[in-house]
Amino acid sequence: MDKVVSTIIENLEKRKIKAKFFQTKEEAKEEILKEVQSYSSIGIGGSMTVKEMGLYEALLQENKEIYWHWLAEKEKVSEVRQLANQADVYLTSTNALTEAGELINIDGIGNRVSAMYYGPKKVIVLCGTNKICSDMISAMDRIKKEACPPNAKRLGLKTPCGVTGNCNDCLSEARMCNITVIINHKPMTVDLSVYIIGESLGY
Repeated sequence: MDKVVSTIIENLEKRKIKAKFFQTKEEAKEEILKEVQSYSSIGIGGSMTVKEMGLYEALLQENKEIYWHWLAEKEKVSEVRQLANQADVYLTSTNALTEAGELINIDGIGNRVSAMYYGPKKVIVLCGTNKICSDMISAMDRIKKEACPPNAKRLGLKTPCGVTGNCNDCLSEARMCNITVIINHKPMTVDLSVYIIGESLGY
């Protein structure tokens, strides 16, 4: 663990947010499977990090009730989103994490960011070291340049960032940058943990 990550963990803990560092995604996955043993339902927010870690497949083997709208039938997506936000445990990733310990996220619908602070009993937020930023300004810059454009392309959206790869703060109907949330302290009713992983994961 380098000095920056050590400082971030200290700052997260000052904010009453639990924090752990894992060198690899496999180590983090193993810990998550242990953490969720006593819970029956798992909600998953839209997250390439979760997908890259193979968490869904691992949780299926644990016979957990899993709600992930990415894998739901089209007509059931909204229902699955709601069930995920009411699950015992919610797994997702963050768009950016500042050295001061602030979680910065931008969402289109808001289901992912809202579940981070209200609804589930326990929330585990995953963060590859590629998402660490010095401050809020650099965090927002990172999201606009490195997270939203590739995500828009993945979804086939006809937003400027999806077409050109550059954000211009559009007013497109397909715009994804609708809701910005900053978590700067532990939410009152949520057991919130941040798992920092020493790999480049997600957008």
